[in-house]
Amino acid sequence: MKQAVVNVSIVTYRTDPKELERCLSCLTSMCVRRVYVIDNGKDGVIADICARYGCLYVPNENVGYGAAHNIAMTKTVEGEACYHLVLNSDVFFDASVIDRIIEYMSADPDIGMVQPRILSSDGTLQYTVRRLPSPLDLFCRRFLPRIFFSIHDDRYLLKHLDHNVAFNVPYHQGSFMMISRDALLEAGLFDERFFMYPEDIDLTRRIHRHRSTMYYPEVEVIHCHRAESYRSMRMTWIHAVNMVRYFNKWGWWRDDERRRFNAMLDY
Repeated sequence: MKQAVVNVSIVTYRTDPKELERCLSCLTSMCVRRVYVIDNGKDGVIADICARYGCLYVPNENVGYGAAHNIAMTKTVEGEACYHLVLNSDVFFDASVIDRIIEYMSADPDIGMVQPRILSSDGTLQYTVRRLPSPLDLFCRRFLPRIFFSIHDDRYLLKHLDHNVAFNVPYHQGSFMMISRDALLEAGLFDERFFMYPEDIDLTRRIHRHRSTMYYPEVEVIHCHRAESYRSMRMTWIHAVNMVRYFNKWGWWRDDERRRFNAMLDY
């Protein structure tokens, strides 16, 4: 039986050193076995920080978010850890968060993935667990003033659900994803066809086929979300291209699995 320990992976690319240090300082739980920092920018400053914090620094080409995390996730699948935490460098939290999530997951082997309550730096809730998106969901969010589609968008963001209780949901945003090793063995790792953005949707729904993918509000983290694709035309283009790849894979207007999974959230 695998030990109830967790490996952590963080992908960096031109990352603010102070941001990374704040994130690494949260990883003091005794459950954390190894922390991998996969640096797609090959930054010597990042390497120095990793040396100070005892992390495994992996210099890497800029192959994308999911492909970089897969380097570390492969080590988890082949190794002794029971869990793997996919973590953004712009997230910080109390050290007890990891212990409490692992305790929650260990009590129910059917749970394949957990996302805690995620807050902005001002304390407001980020709606990071969602319905599986349709092309219309994403088109409206990107191109229309919210006043014209607020009811539709609120449904997509699951605002009708009580976010003070746990629920099983097929899309977890990728800033903090605690995943069991068994779930990765069943569903596989990130799909490397996606350079950035929909890889988290794709992985969550594949795990959701076999196991519960839970929103767990008993613990919370802070995510200093930058929403770069809304501010940069280059990132907007990357987002659009990769969403086309996502819908090419799963279906544009006809996606029976999407309809089935989403219907379970209409209560």
